[in-house]
This record gives sequence, C-alpha cells and structure tokens, in this order.
Amino acid sequence: MPEDNSPELHVTFNDHFTPHATAGIYTVRARQELYKENGERIDTGEEALPESAQRFEIRPVRFVLKSASVHALYPPAGSAGRYGTVLPHITLSRAVLPWERELTGTRAREHAPWLALLVFAEGELPGDESAMGQSARRTVADLIDPAEAGVIGPNLGGPSLTPEVLSSKCETIDVPAGVFRAVVPYQDELYYLAHVRDVNVPTRRQGGEDIVEGRYAVITANRFARVPGRYAVHLVSLEGYEPHAAPNPPTGHDAVRLCALWSWSFHHAPDSVLDIPGLITNLVAPSRTDRENLALRVNVPAPEGEPEAAEAYARERLRLGYAPVPFRTLSGEATYAWYRGPFTPVTAPQVPDPGLAPGHTTADHALIYEEEHGLFDVSYAAAWTLGRTLALADPDYAAQLARARREIANRAAVLRKVAADLTRAGRSLETGRSLRALRELAEAAGGQALAEALAAPQAEEPLPLRPRRRSGRLTTQAILADERSVSALREAAEEHVGSMPEWLEGLSRLAGVPFAYLVPDARMLPPESLRMFRIDPAWVRAMLAGAADVGLHTSQDLALDAQIRSAVGRRRNAALPAAGLLIYSTLVRAWPDFPIFAFAGGTDGAEGAQPAELRRERLADDVLLCLFDAVPDRLEIREPGQGIHFGLDQGDVIGLRSLGGTGRPPLGTPLEGETFPERGDGADDDGDTVFTRYLRPRPAGQIPDVLRLRGTDGFVPGLAAAFDRPDLAPGEFALQLVNAPLVQELRPLSDGSL
Repeated sequence: MPEDNSPELHVTFNDHFTPHATAGIYTVRARQELYKENGERIDTGEEALPESAQRFEIRPVRFVLKSASVHALYPPAGSAGRYGTVLPHITLSRAVLPWERELTGTRAREHAPWLALLVFAEGELPGDESAMGQSARRTVADLIDPAEAGVIGPNLGGPSLTPEVLSSKCETIDVPAGVFRAVVPYQDELYYLAHVRDVNVPTRRQGGEDIVEGRYAVITANRFARVPGRYAVHLVSLEGYEPHAAPNPPTGHDAVRLCALWSWSFHHAPDSVLDIPGLITNLVAPSRTDRENLALRVNVPAPEGEPEAAEAYARERLRLGYAPVPFRTLSGEATYAWYRGPFTPVTAPQVPDPGLAPGHTTADHALIYEEEHGLFDVSYAAAWTLGRTLALADPDYAAQLARARREIANRAAVLRKVAADLTRAGRSLETGRSLRALRELAEAAGGQALAEALAAPQAEEPLPLRPRRRSGRLTTQAILADERSVSALREAAEEHVGSMPEWLEGLSRLAGVPFAYLVPDARMLPPESLRMFRIDPAWVRAMLAGAADVGLHTSQDLALDAQIRSAVGRRRNAALPAAGLLIYSTLVRAWPDFPIFAFAGGTDGAEGAQPAELRRERLADDVLLCLFDAVPDRLEIREPGQGIHFGLDQGDVIGLRSLGGTGRPPLGTPLEGETFPERGDGADDDGDTVFTRYLRPRPAGQIPDVLRLRGTDGFVPGLAAAFDRPDLAPGEFALQLVNAPLVQELRPLSDGSL
C-alpha cells in the first residue's frame, strides 16, 4: 500500500513476507543417472550409483534477538509524551523474521506471525512493578519447564532443542494469568498486527528526518495507553502458547512465562509534556488573518486617523524592517539612525553604489545620508564594520590574509627589479620557477648536486653585456599591465589564500554574526513566534568586503588586493542565501531537529527545483535559524515524529484513507471528512468512537484499552465494512491506522513581501 508521506518518500505496506522455508529439519537427497547422447536413459541395474542424503536444520531466531535486528521503536524508549491514542510498534530490520516460524492450532491463520507485542501498565508484572521494561535472565530449560509452582511455560519440543540450546540464556517475563488473557492477541488477530514496510527515498530529504531505505517488518501492539503512567512493552514469542491465545484459554495456572526478545518502556504523560501540535499551530496562527504578521519587522498598532508626515515616514521605515538605533555623528552630536540587518520583510532594492567596491579602510564609505530627514542609514556601514571585526577576531583568518598580502607584495617587488634589468627581463619573469630549481638542487644528494653545478665551468660564449639604463623602478600599475607579471602574481595569490575561502563561505551564511545584528529589535521576534524574511545581498556583500579589506594600508596593497580577491573567489561558492525563517519557541528546545520543507514551482501543486537548505542552526536553546538558497513558494512545518506510527486521529476515530480501485482516489489518499466510526452532524451525533465500540470488556473499575479485532462486532470487520469489503489485508489495516503528522503550510506573498 504505497503512501506518499512527502514528495521524496515512498512507503509501501505489504501484507507479509513468505520465507522460502520455515524453521525445521530438512533432508536433501541426490542421485545420479546416466543418459546417452540421444537422451535415452542407461539402465545400470545392480551397479546403479548409490543415493546420497544430507540433513540440515533451519534454525532462525527463537529465544534471543540481536540489537542489529531492531530498527526503530515507537513510542521511543524512555520517552514521555501524549501517547493515549497510539498503538506501540517495533520495526525490525530483518523483514522475514515474524514469519520464519509457524503457529499451530485450529485458530491459527495462514501467515500469522509467531511474535506479538504486549503492553503492560504499572503494577501488572510482579517482576517489574514500575513498568520499566525489565526482564529476568533464565535458561531456555527454565523457560520451558518453570520450577515455580503455578507457572507454565511454552509447549515446545523437537530435536532442535539440543542440550546446548536448553542450557543457553534468554530473557523472560512472568505474566499473571488474568493479565495475559486480557492483553494477548488471539491467533486470528495476530494476522492483522504484522506487516512489511518497503521504504524508498528517491531523493535526499530536508529537515533532518532519519529515513533509511530498506525493507522492514513491523509488529504492532493491540493495547492503548489510556491511563497516564509508565508502560512496559515486550516483544514476545507465542510459539507453544497457541491454545492460550484464544477467547477461552485453558485455566488452572497462576502465571505464564514468556520469552521476551526485546523490551522497552515509555511514559504516557498528557499533562506534563509539551503540546507539540498546539505549538506548531500557534506559530502560524497569525498568518490566518494576514500573512504580513509573519514578516520580520516591528509591528505597531494601526494609526487613528491620517498620520502626520513624520509618523508616516517612521511607520514606513518600520514596515521595511528598519529599527531605530543610537548614533553619534563625527562631530559628536548624539542622535539616532536607521538600521536594517540582512533579514528583510521585503525584497531589498538594488543599491546603485553604496561604496561596496573593495579597498576601504573605514566604514564611512557605506554610510547613507537622508538629506530630507537629516538621518543616517547605517545598515551597510555596520555590516562592513562587523565583517572587519569578525575577521580581526579570528587569528587564523587574519594571519593568513596578512601573510598573503606580504607574499604577493614581495613577489611584486621582485618583479619590479626583474623588469628593470633588461637582461633578466628578456629571460623570464617567472621567478618562482628559478627559486624552486635552486631548492631542488640544494636538497638533492645533501647539496652535492648544487656544489657540482656551481663548480662547473661557465658557458664558452657568455651572454654579451648590455649597458644598463638608469631608470626608476616600475610602478605596480605598470607591472600589472604585463601579462606575465599578472600570471606570476596570480600564482602567488593561489599559493597563500589557505582556508580563507572556506571562512568567507561560512561568513556569507552569517556564521558568527551576533544575533543583535540579525534582529536589532526584540519586538521583531517575540516569544512563541515564527518570522519569515528575505536576504539583502548588499548587506552580506558589505560584511564580506569588511572582512576582505583587513590589512589594506598602502596604494600597493590596494592595487594587489584584486589578485587575492580573485584567488579567493575562484575557490568559493559565490551563491548567497536568498531567504529564511526564524523560530523562537519552546518547540525548538524540545525538538531541535523537527522537519521543515521548502518547495518551489508555484501554487498549482507542480513542484520545481527545491530550494536547498544552506544552514540550519540553533542560535539559542529556543531559537532556530534556517537559510535557503532561493525564495521558496511554499514552506511546510511538520509535527516531529519517529517515522510512521499508528493509532487514532483526533476525536478517537480513524481518518479513512483510500484503498484505491477504479473510480476511487489513489491508494493512501486521505478521504476528506470520512471517519470510522462515522461521526454524525450536530445533535444527531451518537458520539461513537473506537474506544466506545471496539475494546475488549474489562472488570468493573478498569478502563478498557485492548482492541477487539475479530468477531461479528470486531474492529477489523467494521472497518472493512466502511469500504464495502468483507475483510482487510494486514497492509490495508496498517494503512488505515497510520497517524499522519500535523503539517502547517506557509506561502510568501507574490509582491515580494512575506
């Protein structure tokens, strides 16, 4: 049953996995026969070749399960949450495991698993009163034949129970007979509580979800944790207990000893844990009235009447994402200025020339003065200063940049001398090559090669001496006009950029930028809020320019700086972030890696190129930042989860999903408004739920919590009848029980706002 949980995840629910051979002892017989070329069989008579036979045993898992066989658990081991409508399940990486052994008995259904997942509340297991998932380690012999009075073990036998097997250890639990009868699935119910899941991930997923491709077996429990408290979950073998997995089991014993192959516990705490769906819903609630409410800006109340010109100007500045900040002019006058960080609620306009060209030593070039209002816009100046500050604060980056400037300046000085010498200038300007050759000679044979070269006679025809012209050294600009000189300087820059490209790449994604530069006013991001924004590329470039301008002192530094920038640029990804979102919520502290998906391609459902998530980081325990390389058309925030899990939907009912077929929605599509049991409208609604109609009865004073799957009034026949079918296959049953996580969708505005 394929179910598309996201555009990149394909899940198929299969009913079972039929092994080629189940557990048991088998005999392989082989005999040889002779034939003529025409195909006629040769009768060898009494001289027939003897027949050979070989016995072997298929002995799959029976008493011990390796940890590598367990892929996932739900609820997670040791977790606390709202699990009152969840059916616990275990996912096994060995998909054939539940069907490698067979149950016997008249009620055993074909392809029924031999494993069951049993859930026990606090106080139900004598050896684990606190429901911590504890078990007792015993020998297999003690499991089968308990020494304690009133305790029975499984009815197992056969040649496979060798002395070695009987003396081996396994984990066991003793379950009171009454508790066992109340919670154990019946043999004809086990068929529905196991299925196979095929997971295919054709493309990489965003959001940090740990989805692993493969084929898995899933065993689901039949009991809900309806009462708050701790619960223990045990994966047990029902092999040898076939008569007891029935509505009217044998009596005369006090407890049942089970082999527990895997155990864990969880805590159902509906009042002491976070309401994750509620938090996600509240984050996007402001957008239901106006999507502008999710823009990163200071939202002020609407004015009463027509505002004055000064107020209208200030309101417009706030709408554009600016915040007023203290400012002192060069003359010492205290005033205020406007500042906007890299995050903007609207698309930042193209800046003609804010002075972002390389080669500056102060931030004054990036100040913007509004003559009409007599105020400064310090956004780009602050960005340049911040880039310079962060560069100087990083000793590795600052040292590498200083070294690169020194080395390229030394290379330029050599080039000036070489260019002034007509003899050497006619030979080569590639000084690096001659120096390397000299070092190679000095290193070879301990310097002997160099000594021999120096002792060798000079050429018989020395180069003719040429009169040297007295002239000043060539200027740096003249050297840069020569193609060979530029090539030598480029080579020097490439050799000494070091890790500067990687450092600047991180800075372009705002790594290390103080939060106050990103959100200059706390009112822009109040508690329990989500804000969307676009990136001002000019602000980011100004910050990068400030970092790259470190160490510029002379005109020569400025002239040679282009070579360093070019070398860094060739090794750095020039793409800048384009958009992102900030979340300030308790949700981040509880679930720091919850799924967030970005989509592009319009609002008609056709997906285009998916924006890449360039950065996801918790800036604080409760603040999450996400940056994308393109402006998404749609964002989805999903309820965190540990993969697919099973249970009831809101209202303790099942939200039906299509089973496919001619004239019906695709398989797995949620059927809008259709539930099971069917809910009426208004006063005629009888209020039936799964809890009121399909649970096994319990003694007075106890809350029913175990599903009644079969029978004329069973859950499976009733659910099948909702689709006009007599029965459901295990995969179809699991598909109806899938709990879909809450998804909240956000769409940017088409006019450039968010």
